[in-house]
Amino acid sequence: MDVLMPQLGETVAEGKITQWFKAPGEAVSPGDNLFEIETDKTSMEVPATAAGVLSEIRARVGEVVPVGTVVAVIAEGAGAGAARPASVSPAPRSSAPPPRPAPVATAPAASAAAPGGGGATVALDPYFEVRTPARNYGPARRGAVTVTPLARRLAVEGGLDLATVQGSGPRGRIHARDLRVVAPARAPHVPQAARGGAADRVKALYEAGAYEELPLDNMRTTIAARLAEAKQTIPHFYLTADIGIDALLEAREAANAAAPKGRDGAPAFKLSVNDLLIKAWAAALQRVPAANAAWAGDRILRLRHSDIGVAVAVDGGLYTPIVRKAETKSLSAISAEVKELAERARARRLKPQEYQGGSSVVSNLGMYGIREFAAIINPPHATVLAVGAVRRQPMEEDGTLVFAGVMTVTLSCDHRVVDGALGAQLLAAFRALVENPVTALA
Repeated sequence: MDVLMPQLGETVAEGKITQWFKAPGEAVSPGDNLFEIETDKTSMEVPATAAGVLSEIRARVGEVVPVGTVVAVIAEGAGAGAARPASVSPAPRSSAPPPRPAPVATAPAASAAAPGGGGATVALDPYFEVRTPARNYGPARRGAVTVTPLARRLAVEGGLDLATVQGSGPRGRIHARDLRVVAPARAPHVPQAARGGAADRVKALYEAGAYEELPLDNMRTTIAARLAEAKQTIPHFYLTADIGIDALLEAREAANAAAPKGRDGAPAFKLSVNDLLIKAWAAALQRVPAANAAWAGDRILRLRHSDIGVAVAVDGGLYTPIVRKAETKSLSAISAEVKELAERARARRLKPQEYQGGSSVVSNLGMYGIREFAAIINPPHATVLAVGAVRRQPMEEDGTLVFAGVMTVTLSCDHRVVDGALGAQLLAAFRALVENPVTALA
């Protein structure tokens, strides 16, 4: 019976053998510890699940072994070990480990052998797998050779015939990596899932040297995972409105003109349009409290304060630092806090509590001349407000054609929390506050 390197988690592809408790020729009983393994997540002792003699050890102490690799052989009977080839003696714990092999993306072996084989694969417990030897394994997939569940799933999704795949695992076992060898040739016939193909498949569409590969850092990986999940799992709907901005611009100008001067003659603060929009959005959420909420799986959290996130672009991604209790703060306090948070965000010195949680987010691309856009909700938020550029356009006022400043905003809503009418009420409250900014300060 072949003893395989077990899998200790869905993302674990290999394990390091740190100790052997049995030597070749020793008898083993069910429950006896055979060896100890260490992964990037845990370490544990692997027990035997059948009686016999440890006739062969194939992996030394310190060796990193891919999941599913045969590391030892247990034979039946007291003298069975003599019939086996020379064993690898366990090396002492202090011996230097051999070069680390390339990681293998794999999964636990299937619980039954391929049809027509002379042996069977039996999963005896979650951490240990024993394979009864077949009489003739052959050069390809014969006997007890198996396909990992991940490889089988990828083959089904990609329309690949496993009969054409040569496995690289023990006794021809097929791993996910083996499918990448044949996938590029089949690419024109493989349906492309919405989540995109494997890197090799995408690269095969372009000439060599026509691109530069940029590995993902932790920020971009997290952004990709969270926003893909958000777009796929959150039922978004969008509400767009044009809002008159002249009164808010006048209020900003007046506030900046009245700002106290420091000893150097510089004003104590200088408000931006975004500062006033944050204050107005915080006040709107207080006026429509049912929309000031977060989705929590089996319930909705109704939030007491308006904690407003501000989208800040940084190299390689963005942060959304949060102005806590924005409805209680003055415009000058909001302005100073946003500037300080943005500076530390660009330096990547924010603490997790400064960008996690919150009520909603204001994302402003108006400074780039973007007229309007729709933002993706950042869970667990139920809303995000996308702000476009201010423009002058003709409007009718008391029977007279005048030109006025207009700003287009789009509210993205999570329909599990905010229904259409509730979202419309929230956007109407925000519009009223922007067009009459004195009420936002009250």
